[in-house]
Amino acid sequence: MAKKSENIVFQGTGRRKESIARVRLTAGKGEITINGKSLDEYFGSEILKVIVNQPFAVTNTVGKYDAVVKVIGGGYTGQAGAIRHGIARALNEANTEFRAPLKANGLLTRDPRMKERKKYGLKKSRKAPQFSKR
Repeated sequence: MAKKSENIVFQGTGRRKESIARVRLTAGKGEITINGKSLDEYFGSEILKVIVNQPFAVTNTVGKYDAVVKVIGGGYTGQAGAIRHGIARALNEANTEFRAPLKANGLLTRDPRMKERKKYGLKKSRKAPQFSKR
């Protein structure tokens, strides 16, 4: 029978723009799986990979946790931000000593910036139809 300490799972939910990421951290070798694909397969850009790994770098836990992520909605940048937020929340749950460095780097704060709503009489949120005097 396996020990319970080996199978401990830490969960965190991250959000950014329209993206929502559910993150599950377990002790492991540092493998990150996103929607059934590896991190390299899912994100082509190196910048997005750095964004996703930022919570591990801040807490000096690179290679200590495996992450299984399910992410929906939004684009790649929003999804990367949501995954980062979820990983930071899960690490905070794993060890409360991580809270100070995560908070200092702004990784526990949800980014409040959202798309502005469209207003009536306009084409988009601020774009007006072309003006003609006659």
